Amino acid sequence: MIEGGHLGWTSAPVLGAAAVAVLAGFAFHATERRHSAPMVPLPMLRQRQVGVSLAIGFALNAGFYGVVFLLGLYFQQLRGMSGISAGLMFVPLAAVITSTNLLSPPMAERFGRRRVIVTGQAVLALAMFVLIPLGADTPLWLVLVLLVPTGMGGAFAVPALTALLMDAVPADRAGTASGLLNSLRQTGGAMSVALFGALLASGGAGMGFSLSGMRESLLVVGLLLCATTGLAAWLLPRDGRRESH
Repeated sequence: MIEGGHLGWTSAPVLGAAAVAVLAGFAFHATERRHSAPMVPLPMLRQRQVGVSLAIGFALNAGFYGVVFLLGLYFQQLRGMSGISAGLMFVPLAAVITSTNLLSPPMAERFGRRRVIVTGQAVLALAMFVLIPLGADTPLWLVLVLLVPTGMGGAFAVPALTALLMDAVPADRAGTASGLLNSLRQTGGAMSVALFGALLASGGAGMGFSLSGMRESLLVVGLLLCATTGLAAWLLPRDGRRESH
């Protein structure tokens, strides 16, 4: 994905790397299915709460880290800021995340984890869409205001999401489930940065920062978050209890 925008999506290195990734996935699945003590028990992944929670974790980090990546370049390459100045632009975002993280658990207790998870994703999806119109002349105070939902959405959803996932698995699998969630979240962030970098490169055509590439990136991750919001609203239990089998 990193080289797709530079070398072309149909170039031999890109297609070769994609083929290796697919084959590695099949090999991992086959190995885990046959092993007597698998690292990732496949039946656990077939549990609805587990599968949906992992997909949500992937999407949340794809949105959040994708925005941090895009706006870091936006501030420096398009607005001419130094690295320090660009970093300081994210300080209010960090404050919003901290305060919203503290708000999430009591809200989940009062309204249920499912509602909190759905609301957090919907807010983060909205954050992606409201950032799409950003331009070279957008007032910086307005950029900071538009970043508020980015900090609120993920920070509101993640604590409830983690608690719901832990309740969905037996106690002896809690470490495995937690590790899977963290892995999928980090994978979502890494893949969004790689994909968005490719879109920026292809949209910029060697002319520097690409507003069209940024807008395409925000649209893609916004639609992904809409999809996982729908999955959560449809498939997660209303009371957050463990699935019965």
